[in-house]
Amino acid sequence: MAVIRWSAAILLGSGVVTLVLGLAFQLRVVVVPVLVALLITALIVPVDRLLRRIGLRRGWAAGISATLLVAAVAAVIWVMVQLLTDAAADLSSTLRDLVNRASEESGPVADAVRGAADSLSSLGSAAAGAAAQGAFTGISLAGQLVAGTILTLTLVFFVLRDRERAVDAVQRWTPGGRGELAVRLGRRAWDSMAGFMRGTTIIAAIDAVFITVGLALLGVPQAAGLGALVFVGAYIPYVGAFLSGTVAVLVALADQGVMLAVGALAVVLAVQLIEGTLLQPVVQSRTVFLHPAFVLLAVAAGASLGGLVGTLLAVPLTAAAVGIASELRDHRAQHAADGGSRRAEPGPSSGGPTGATAPGT
Repeated sequence: MAVIRWSAAILLGSGVVTLVLGLAFQLRVVVVPVLVALLITALIVPVDRLLRRIGLRRGWAAGISATLLVAAVAAVIWVMVQLLTDAAADLSSTLRDLVNRASEESGPVADAVRGAADSLSSLGSAAAGAAAQGAFTGISLAGQLVAGTILTLTLVFFVLRDRERAVDAVQRWTPGGRGELAVRLGRRAWDSMAGFMRGTTIIAAIDAVFITVGLALLGVPQAAGLGALVFVGAYIPYVGAFLSGTVAVLVALADQGVMLAVGALAVVLAVQLIEGTLLQPVVQSRTVFLHPAFVLLAVAAGASLGGLVGTLLAVPLTAAAVGIASELRDHRAQHAADGGSRRAEPGPSSGGPTGATAPGT
């Protein structure tokens, strides 16, 4: 019977998860901004608390926090665009010189370089054709992106301003007298997600500082911009570190050749090694620890379901789910302990102690 109950529970849970994911995909225009707004709020809520502590009202504190967020994101995007624009021209010139030298030589390495150049040329032509055909699609996607960004920022403002009211509403509207449990689950999910995001931000900042200093000492151009790219890429576990490190190596290759690129690669690998062995265990042990296997599976699932946005949302949502599961486990354990203690209490006795004689006999 226990096996049947567990099988039924697993099937029911799988069906519910499938239904929820299907609805979320159909409503992704609304769901994605809501989830992104929650993640952003989890990051900047300390700023909002600080502004309230110094005497600002809720609306002003939320508005200033959202404005600071927009300014920070715009600055990072501007730096990265400048970096990639400058690096693309230098890298194109370097690769062109490499192909020209390979065309004058013979051997397997030169043949491999020429083959790669031909493949890149074909790929570039195909990409140009696809871009020309998909121009209207790109305009539509840009419009959706702008609308989603405006909706996300608006939600960030309202979540910052009215988060206490939301807690009261959940507790009041949850049926069956389970409002307190719903609030506890929501807070545990929020704390887990916010803790993971704060830990990721701390690690990203440390990585960016060390990589920026290392690249600057090597003489790699645009070291600050590369550091900003490393900081942003850290929010996509493993994949972001690989992509930002690759860009740093390519910029070094485009500027001064192979030796500088090898030095940049050594700096990136050293920082990533320190992060994996020292920073993550120390920082995430104070927030939320997720096993690397869970992180990889979450990133893969998020990428398959939601593309780039899915990779950004997957790990924080997994942390929230782990927090909810932990709270439910604690609640069940506490409920079982309370039930056991009540059963252990002696019931009221209708007579005297066993074996006692009545008075007067």
